[in-house]
Amino acid sequence: MQGHGYPQPAKPPPPTGALVLVRVLFVGISVLCIGFLAWTMLLRLAIVTRKSLDWGLFVAALSADILSIVLLGSEPGEDVTTAGGYLGLALLLGTLVASIAYYLAADVRHFQQLREAAYAGQPSPAYGYPQPAQPSQPPSPYTATTSPQHTPPPIPHTPVPHTPVPRPPMSTPPPGQRPAPARIDQVRAELDELSDYLRKHDEGGR
Repeated sequence: MQGHGYPQPAKPPPPTGALVLVRVLFVGISVLCIGFLAWTMLLRLAIVTRKSLDWGLFVAALSADILSIVLLGSEPGEDVTTAGGYLGLALLLGTLVASIAYYLAADVRHFQQLREAAYAGQPSPAYGYPQPAQPSQPPSPYTATTSPQHTPPPIPHTPVPHTPVPRPPMSTPPPGQRPAPARIDQVRAELDELSDYLRKHDEGGR
């Protein structure tokens, strides 16, 4: 069974020099066109960040530029003389200034977050992609449903010293007493008989 795997590292942002060049290019185009192309900055920002807020601001800037063109186009001559013309001019310049300020701030902040995420090795949440699932962690022994089996430590065996059983002392005749003479006399008689037997056997052999 395969897990989620490791999250892919975030893509590093372009070099700072290239980003500065792109910002200057879009701001310069908007200024040279007197604000008629101010919506291009917000369009690029919305494509890069993929945020709904940036897409909404792009639509608002585009609508403001179209409305200002309509108001300025309703002037009877080349000069602005009516209230509608002044309103269209103010709307055009106001949209230009607001678009430049927001574009530069949001673009710098976005790529700064990407750079920090690339250094940390994690994808940035502002890039518009869903966060990858984190790899599953092994269950902790403290939160497991079944308690681990614990083996009791072995009990050390202490040898029990062997105590010899005292033997009763051998009965010895009390001092001052001698063994019965009957046994001595019997042994002496047997020796005498043996001596007589040997003597007779010797004499018979001769």
